[in-house]
Amino acid sequence: MPLCHGFPPVAGPRARCLILGSMPGRASLQADQYYAHERNAFWRIMGELFGAGPDQSYAQRLATLQAAGIALWDVIAACERAGSLDADIVGASVRANDFAAFLRQQPEIRRVFFNGAAAEAAFRRYVLPGLAGRPLLLQRLPSTSPAHAARSYGEKLAAWSVLVSAANM
Repeated sequence: MPLCHGFPPVAGPRARCLILGSMPGRASLQADQYYAHERNAFWRIMGELFGAGPDQSYAQRLATLQAAGIALWDVIAACERAGSLDADIVGASVRANDFAAFLRQQPEIRRVFFNGAAAEAAFRRYVLPGLAGRPLLLQRLPSTSPAHAARSYGEKLAAWSVLVSAANM
């Protein structure tokens, strides 16, 4: 089974909020871009909330989020996974990203938002025990993945709108 490697974090010098996925899917890995699957609602939602929509170039979207105080990363640095689904990740192969070092470099990050349940579960299992003493407010948001069809786009957008006030704190 192939070993998949994620991306480096995207964070400006004054990031206040961190959005975490679990591990990029196949489309994202092939495009070398966060949330590259055409049916993933992430960039559409970021467009409505911050102006970082799919009509902009990828570099512009990242710059817009950084200017808004939003950082992006994934919990998992590397893992074995046959497909794109979080359920395909081989638990024993998971290597988490180095959040202790990242958060030392980003001291203003106080809020962490998870793009779905798998990202939250991975963070709580592989990362949180090593961050004792770091005050973080953790909040799961509905996955923007096309595989998560339990909520409508409007419901996802409403839930994700919490980012606007969090980024302005």
